[in-house]
Amino acid sequence: MNSFVSDFVKLVKLRLSFLVVFSASISFLIGSKEQGHIDWWNWAILTLGGFLVTAAANGFNEIIEKDLDKLMKRTADRPIPAGHMTTGQALVLSLTMGILGTIILLELNFLTGVLAVFSIMLYAFVYTPMKRKSPIAVFIGAIPGALPPLIGYFAAFANPQISWIPIILFLIQFAWQFPHFWAIAWVLDDDYKKAGFRLLPTTRPDKWSAFIILLSTIILIPVSLMPTIYHFGGYAVAGISLLIGLYFLYTAVQFYRCLDITSARKMMYVSFVYLPIVQLSLLFDFIP
Repeated sequence: MNSFVSDFVKLVKLRLSFLVVFSASISFLIGSKEQGHIDWWNWAILTLGGFLVTAAANGFNEIIEKDLDKLMKRTADRPIPAGHMTTGQALVLSLTMGILGTIILLELNFLTGVLAVFSIMLYAFVYTPMKRKSPIAVFIGAIPGALPPLIGYFAAFANPQISWIPIILFLIQFAWQFPHFWAIAWVLDDDYKKAGFRLLPTTRPDKWSAFIILLSTIILIPVSLMPTIYHFGGYAVAGISLLIGLYFLYTAVQFYRCLDITSARKMMYVSFVYLPIVQLSLLFDFIP
């Protein structure tokens, strides 16, 4: 039993799935705050459905990349390449989670369910195979990666409407993913090369790649200020976003100067805390 739980945790990439669900949950609470009340039952439905859909996408990703995962140290112990789980077993689990998760999210509203299915398809069947072909894979992957706040926000409404709020929530998470993922790609470049992944901006850890990573961090600062500019975030969220954004930028400048794994890893660690801080500050300083 313990072995199955351990393999399941690796198959669904539990920490990544938790981050996705957290992002969607915060956006759900923002949408609820806009309406003046929180439906905690719907929040629970979103959390469960969102986890299942994310877990399914990660499972499909590992099925498709099972032969490549054997080549990399960081992924060789995943259940399929390690021989702890067959491809068929992983497929049944992923399909079951994907179908159940979509049905659960459709209980909230149709748009939420459709966006969840679109996210699975784009992540598993477009982004995943593109990783070996071109750095544009990062741009493609950033789209499903930024959909959780959109899904979470729309899940808070019986009849969701397009407005600046969900678009900006999407844009913040979209812009954040570039410095975040490229910092990871720099740290893991040697391992990624074993599988033929081409994920850095210039496909190699050179000065131009570092410059583009630095530029993406600069772009993130004005994007993070958009809630205040569009008057649904207060001055506190602007101040917090600016402070954490400038610190993130500081680590990016140090990385650009040093071009080493140590500074890239520091930038990566800051990126992990950046998004939750910005999203939580917006939740507590949201102006309906």
